[in-house]
Amino acid sequence: MSRELRGPNEKLGTVLALAGISNAGLARRVNDLGAQRGLTLRYDKTSVARWVSKGMVPQGAAPHLIAAAIGAKLGRPVPLHEIGLADADPAPEVGLAFPRDVGEAVRAATELYRLDLAGRRAGSGGIWQSLAGSFAVSAYATPASRWLITPADPSVARDPAVAEAAQGAHGTNGTSSPAADQSAEVSPLRVGHSDVAKLREAASDARRWDSKYGGGDWRSSMVPECLRVDAAPLLLGAYSDEVGRGLFGATAELTRLAGWMAFDTGQQEAAQRYYIQALRLARAAADVPLGGYVLASMSLQATYRGFADEGVDLAQAALERNRGLATARTMSFFRLVEARAHAKAGDAVAAGAALKAAEGWLERSREGDADPSWLGFYSYDRFAADAAECYRDLKAPRQVRRFTEQALSRPTEEFVRSHGLRLVVSAVAELESGNLDAACAAGVRAVEVAGRISSARTTEYVRDLLHRLEPYGDEPRVAELRERARPLLVAPA
Repeated sequence: MSRELRGPNEKLGTVLALAGISNAGLARRVNDLGAQRGLTLRYDKTSVARWVSKGMVPQGAAPHLIAAAIGAKLGRPVPLHEIGLADADPAPEVGLAFPRDVGEAVRAATELYRLDLAGRRAGSGGIWQSLAGSFAVSAYATPASRWLITPADPSVARDPAVAEAAQGAHGTNGTSSPAADQSAEVSPLRVGHSDVAKLREAASDARRWDSKYGGGDWRSSMVPECLRVDAAPLLLGAYSDEVGRGLFGATAELTRLAGWMAFDTGQQEAAQRYYIQALRLARAAADVPLGGYVLASMSLQATYRGFADEGVDLAQAALERNRGLATARTMSFFRLVEARAHAKAGDAVAAGAALKAAEGWLERSREGDADPSWLGFYSYDRFAADAAECYRDLKAPRQVRRFTEQALSRPTEEFVRSHGLRLVVSAVAELESGNLDAACAAGVRAVEVAGRISSARTTEYVRDLLHRLEPYGDEPRVAELRERARPLLVAPA
């Protein structure tokens, strides 16, 4: 579907010429980006000619995919107005703001939570499908810099009168109320420590679900619902500064988890918005280590998406503010995330230094340290697993094998997805060492694990392994592995 503008779209034609992309080339890139998001698009050079010469505007995700395709060629984000498509059905800016004011921060977060519900009701990916291709690592610049400058708000206490007005406008469940209902008397919800404790318990449960079943499992999908139904009304309620700090911290944990789960299922646009709001909430909580953890999550996403330099910056931002504040184990994790970004950038010296520092911090950690609950997943096993991925990116198979053996030495049912990822990395290391039998054996085990969870990221790891095995396609062991992986690769995202 498309609609017509007033005459030719000269802006799009100009930018296409600047980028050196033909009509057929743009159509192909847009179709490919759509396929990565589970969309079946059939644009061709004639479609692009209509966009340029007649001003036709494609609907749905297409305008954002066009911008993403051109931006990838130019090496920078391309806003819709630059290509004359700003009048297309706009992707909402919800979730991208990092307000200075606490009240505005509450509004931004609760608005995002309501948007996710709308997406789920719409089906087929809802609003997130329409945002396909809109991830821009540059959107992290302002949140990171504002957090670095001011990592904590002076006060977050919320007056009952303010809460009453907010709840009158949004309804007690965080959703917009009909005009007729807004005139009704609304009693402000008074938030206490028990409310905060329930959110923290929900976050703890969600972390276990995510690790064991993957970000796409139905249990994990309950996190956005918890944010909308439970957290949003509390944020709009009345609370003291002390209770408010705890409330913002617990909600930041849940919001970061929602982002991580979206990241794991390939919804990069949703993940980015959740991460930005999680960082803002962590600032309101005055929880600098938690803010660093959100920045580390942003760094991992940026690195995974191919923006390694920005990944380094985000990891170093987490480190800088936490010097003298975070525990040794926390600092170790931040240095490990930095190492991942350096390795993806191909900087072996910097990656090695960061890994050495991460291991040193981990060795300094002790039982009884005041480690945050959200860091419970991090142990030497996890350090070894990420170190193996660093050396995989640096094409050092001997080191990959050494660290992967350590990472797999104690498999656990608690971290199923992590175990599957480690098996794939092990298979790659065996392949690069010339051990095809061992590579296929590890691959078979990885496919078995991947089939038990819902994780697009794990599936992508398996897909990458099969791509690396293509030169050995005639080998029976490779054919068997490919056949075992077929149901996984054709399953709906």
